[in-house]
Amino acid sequence: MTDILKSSRRTVLMGGTGLIAATSLSGASLSGAAAAQSSTPQPSGTKSMSTSYVKTKDGVEIFYKDWGPKTAQPIVFHHGWPLSGDDWDAQMLFFMHKGFRVIAHDRRGHGRSNQVGDGHDMDHYAADVSAVVEHLDLKNAVHVGHSTGGGEALHYVAKYGQPQGRTAKLVLIGAVPPLMVKTPANPGGLPIEVFDGFRAALAGNRAQFYLDVASGPFYGYNRPGAAASQGIIQNWWRQGMMGGAKAHYDGIKAFSETDFTEDLKFVDVPTFVMHGDDDQIVPIADSALLSAKLLKKGTLKVYEKFPHGMCTTNADVINADLLAFIKG
Repeated sequence: MTDILKSSRRTVLMGGTGLIAATSLSGASLSGAAAAQSSTPQPSGTKSMSTSYVKTKDGVEIFYKDWGPKTAQPIVFHHGWPLSGDDWDAQMLFFMHKGFRVIAHDRRGHGRSNQVGDGHDMDHYAADVSAVVEHLDLKNAVHVGHSTGGGEALHYVAKYGQPQGRTAKLVLIGAVPPLMVKTPANPGGLPIEVFDGFRAALAGNRAQFYLDVASGPFYGYNRPGAAASQGIIQNWWRQGMMGGAKAHYDGIKAFSETDFTEDLKFVDVPTFVMHGDDDQIVPIADSALLSAKLLKKGTLKVYEKFPHGMCTTNADVINADLLAFIKG
């Protein structure tokens, strides 16, 4: 928390050009990946791109994007806190061009989904994913979750995703399981005061807090010599501010205090655990290293000096490893 609150302050909107800058794909790895994709012919059926909503059993409208051939193997992406499905753009474009069907939803209270006042817990998150999967009738899907989305994807697969061939594989990237908060049974976790600090900062000045997170520890921009991308920072801020403050406030408890131990033990599909050893948001020692030991069919890969937001800062590396795992 200290790193977050001490991160440098930055101005978000610079005249009328700030949000325009946020739409650019910055950084060497991202621009290189985008350039490679732009010259790749689209496979048959990729012109079928849609966005829509599905209504859950408790009446919440969940926004989702569905790109690529409807007959192709689906990959479902689960975003981190407090973002939206847009955080997966680098992966969505890459895998669509590889011939996959790619789906990303906005968690309830996040992005373009309804800003409801309740249901901001892992049980509801998993049920909402199930509503999207059932609506689209996805089978043999690969579920890829980052950070909070890793907990959501794991909980979905454990509760809904294994019968009837719904799930083929699972990927956890910088993910929160097994348990983030420190407890007697989890002595290596972060003290509850860290998450209380998150809540206080969000309630006090959410816009500034989100700017500080993106400008500092999320992408490792607070490390000596780091070349910060203003586009990436502003895009993170844009996604966060699209969502509801109540959902984000409650979501802190969901990602920090949910114990996923039994889910990890129960899941029986091949699972790829990917984590940067310089992750300042979800420290690797009490997350990936423990999760990999609990999974029945887990494979762990540790990325030297990669930050929490490595799907964006190191998209070329992450996408290549994801593709190898999915095809393997």
